[in-house]
Amino acid sequence: MPLNIPILLTWLRVAMIPLVVGVYYLPEAWLPMHTKNVTAASFFVIAAVTDWLDGFLARRWNQTSAFGAFLDPVADKLMVTAALLSLLALGRVADLIALVIIGREITISALREWMAQIGASKSVAVNFLGKLKTTVQMIAIPLLLFNDALFGVDA
Repeated sequence: MPLNIPILLTWLRVAMIPLVVGVYYLPEAWLPMHTKNVTAASFFVIAAVTDWLDGFLARRWNQTSAFGAFLDPVADKLMVTAALLSLLALGRVADLIALVIIGREITISALREWMAQIGASKSVAVNFLGKLKTTVQMIAIPLLLFNDALFGVDA
């Protein structure tokens, strides 16, 4: 396994998952709900920035690797799934929406793994629509975690 800054940033994203989720398990006396929301949303935004940064640096510094190409989407899926489960527990996302998104993430991961095993991984390579979907998720999820008026607009 190569160890470089882009890979470390991806691992940092995985390590931030318990922070995004765990903040909601702190007692209200320690951290009011508004502060929990701001903290979780901030952690998620930092993690989302590392998602962009690790790929940018890997390409820029010519440090792309098969392991990085594998770990990056796994980290994304873990982060999105954990955040959606938190939002589901908080009642901020409908069950069906969470089920469809998480189900899609699992299905795509399984499909990628299967295609890699049969030597056809190029058939399920990351494309523009996948990047767009990830971008929308990385914007929408912290807004749902924040759960407060933003720039005078309330949900």
